[in-house]
Amino acid sequence: MTVKQLHSSPSLSSLYPKALVGGLLHKGGGDKLPDTEFARAGVVIDPADLAAYNQVCGFRLTDELPATYPHILAFPLQMALMTEADFPFPLLGMVHVRNTITQHRPLRLDESFTLRVRAENLRPHPQGRQFDVVSELLVADSPVWTDVSTYLRRGGGSGSDKPRAALTPPSPSALWHIPGDIGRRYAEVSGDRNPIHLHALTAKAFGFPAAIAHGMWTKAHVLAAFEGRLPEAFTIDVRFKQPVLLPAKAAFTTWQTDDGWSFELWASRKPKPHLEGTITQL
Repeated sequence: MTVKQLHSSPSLSSLYPKALVGGLLHKGGGDKLPDTEFARAGVVIDPADLAAYNQVCGFRLTDELPATYPHILAFPLQMALMTEADFPFPLLGMVHVRNTITQHRPLRLDESFTLRVRAENLRPHPQGRQFDVVSELLVADSPVWTDVSTYLRRGGGSGSDKPRAALTPPSPSALWHIPGDIGRRYAEVSGDRNPIHLHALTAKAFGFPAAIAHGMWTKAHVLAAFEGRLPEAFTIDVRFKQPVLLPAKAAFTTWQTDDGWSFELWASRKPKPHLEGTITQL
């Protein structure tokens, strides 16, 4: 594997235009992921950035990082990887269908990390093809945090997905009132300024009736609901379903399992699931 060492975080302001141009010119359809890993050493956390993230996502202010926070550190490297000329799919049009984060131990604000990002495991999907972007934080060459983001590239699939059964929303544990500007607020703290999240007008240009919430904001807000109950080492696994159209009222429900918790987020007025997932103690 070729390792590309970076001395600073890639500029998202230049990567978004690159992704747009690549989406217009890139035909896609490749059958091989690049054998490349992006790496950056000496990653440190800005306390002000962490505080802003915690406020937008609903976390308390502490000296420990929420398990979802390092995702925004990895995101520029993920973008850089997926906008390279040898990447087989254009970034535009890809769907983030699943995210699995494992925290091997608590991560502290005053630590210095090495960040690594690579793509792997290209495989079929009923609606096309999917692959994983794996991000890791390391301390002294030992992984302390792992993020696996699974992306779907639609087209050319078998179409043999199982038919959906009739859905009945569970009784909610809480109702979320999600404001219409949460996409812009999360974009400010994460750098993820995908136009589908920012305004209704820009979202409509990509086929959405309204701006939609970031999937990773909804996951972070779920994790914040478990603060004070989380073990030191755990995995939080989320499958993203229907998008959250902004503004929204969503029904959040959770129940305890033998090794942790399960949870779901639904539209509050009709059987429309937004996400489902688990938190598992290691």
